[in-house]
Amino acid sequence: MDSYLHLSNGKSFEGTILNASLDKTVTGELVFFTGMTGYQEVLSDPSYKDQIVVFTYPLVGNYGINDHDFESKKPHVAGVIVYEGDMGHSHYQARYSLQEYLTKWGIPLLSQVDTRAVVKNIRKEGSMMAAISPVKDMLLDTETKEMVQSVAEVSSKDISVFGAGKKHVVLMDFGYKKSILSSLTDFGCKVTVVPFDTSYETVKQLNPDGILLSNGPGNPKQLQYLLPNIKKIISSYPTLGICLGHQLTALAFGGDTKKMLFGHRGANQPVVDLETKRVYMSSQNHSFEVDESSLANTHLSVRFRNVNDDTVEGLSHKNLPILTTQYHPEANPGPVESIILFENFLQMINEYSGREQAYA
Repeated sequence: MDSYLHLSNGKSFEGTILNASLDKTVTGELVFFTGMTGYQEVLSDPSYKDQIVVFTYPLVGNYGINDHDFESKKPHVAGVIVYEGDMGHSHYQARYSLQEYLTKWGIPLLSQVDTRAVVKNIRKEGSMMAAISPVKDMLLDTETKEMVQSVAEVSSKDISVFGAGKKHVVLMDFGYKKSILSSLTDFGCKVTVVPFDTSYETVKQLNPDGILLSNGPGNPKQLQYLLPNIKKIISSYPTLGICLGHQLTALAFGGDTKKMLFGHRGANQPVVDLETKRVYMSSQNHSFEVDESSLANTHLSVRFRNVNDDTVEGLSHKNLPILTTQYHPEANPGPVESIILFENFLQMINEYSGREQAYA
């Protein structure tokens, strides 16, 4: 059945809706993902909440959907745009087709769209609001709407404990990916997952050895009211911040963030570690970046940098055991993996075990 992708800049693209039973209009921020694989992880990553994702690789769905690679219990995207998405899947672990999975959750899958032309619009004019609709003619707002308090919708509501290792990490859940939790437990950590707005006092009662600030959706400044609490927590324990957690760390210590034109979303972003001079191929998903000029009067310095566009990809604190990455070290997109960042985090925990940190 014919359906349409309408962009807020006035452009429209015709396609075929693969789950025709979903005769409805959905709206969301239009973004694009450049990886050749990993669509199951993208769909279930809470950082993509309420976004319409355009997959640039032309064949999406050829290995189906399995029971193992979900990043959360349900998909969070508002809609999916592909060139071709109805091919038969052949992977031995597959339980569903891409079409079956999205139909189950009421998420439209629009195919036969000129995805190259759509992405050119985004790269030229930036991420924008869009709609997937059976209606041929539709006008949308020209400005992208920020997702207000989207973190609260994807964060855990209760405290949960995973693993039984000797080192205890409190994972502050802004919309964490399952693979982050798995990486910590694989390294022998006991992990306590807490809601995003958990107080310093509650964290202290849990007696952690370290803190991990997770990824999550939306503008980091939506959580500005929590920055004093976040600063107190991460100034008291060795900390690793990932994606949104990286941005919140910068804000907590007086830095600033800004929105990118179209962000980084894919599994092919080269990142250099300025300390070791080692380059990683990284997996990323973000619309916002840390403004490097805002770090001048903070105790934060750039540790990782994007090779393509020089954007800040990670920070370290000059006095405290704090390390952050804009990219996802738990992902495995390249030949030299960045999982070593978890080893560095555990090394920080070991070095600072039992010490009282200065509140900075």
